[in-house]
Amino acid sequence: MPSDPRTWIAALRNSHERLVGLLQELTPEQVRGESYCSDWTMAQVLAHLGSGAEIALMMLPGALGEGELAAADSFPPVWDVWNAKTPEQQAADAPIADERHIEALEALSDEQLSRISLPFFGMDLDAVGLIRLRLGEHAMHTWDIAVQLDPAASVSPDAVDLLIDNVPQFLAPRLGKPQDEPFGIRIVTTYPDRDYLLATADTVIMTEWPEGGTDVPVGEVTMPAEALLRLAYGRLDREHTPASVTGDPTDLSKLRAVFPGF
Repeated sequence: MPSDPRTWIAALRNSHERLVGLLQELTPEQVRGESYCSDWTMAQVLAHLGSGAEIALMMLPGALGEGELAAADSFPPVWDVWNAKTPEQQAADAPIADERHIEALEALSDEQLSRISLPFFGMDLDAVGLIRLRLGEHAMHTWDIAVQLDPAASVSPDAVDLLIDNVPQFLAPRLGKPQDEPFGIRIVTTYPDRDYLLATADTVIMTEWPEGGTDVPVGEVTMPAEALLRLAYGRLDREHTPASVTGDPTDLSKLRAVFPGF
């Protein structure tokens, strides 16, 4: 996983530019219409990204040690403002807020980036960790919009390259849902190449495929890394599974159940 935060900021910038391009294609009806997130319209997805950008800016001084950490009770007023906007305002204001956040990150010196530290659910996030959270959210919600315009849309390749190793390290143990019946599946990815073992019992664990294999037979699926990333976020339903994904349909169904999304 690249350790230079500017690599991650550049990917976030690219995701922003992609989002802006998509917004230029949306009709007013589509802005008010359904996104891939079935509970959210396109405008609501944009409001989520816009409010997230504002909150990220609020958190930045504390993460830099240049101010107090933003308290959790400061977030609901931001959400209230965005929820009160019309769909047209949400669509217009989201890229502006997003641009401000990215510009703030781009303006940070190397010294500032090196001292970013933010407590987050028992972790201490450095600059890469902080930006990684935003990039994952941004890239996925951008796809939520893109796929409504093009059913064959995929997550941006530069984001996939950076985020794929986040699946076993962060997403699987936090987003994965253990099933009633324990099982294991080998997951082999391409572009980039990875080889994982997913095992679920009381928890969901993903590790590198062990040299020499396992003591018990497990299923095996092969997929582009982009598909695995979407799977981890609950975005690999049958209608949006690439033809290049191979494996027993039962194993794929089990994986979808482990990662139902949110």
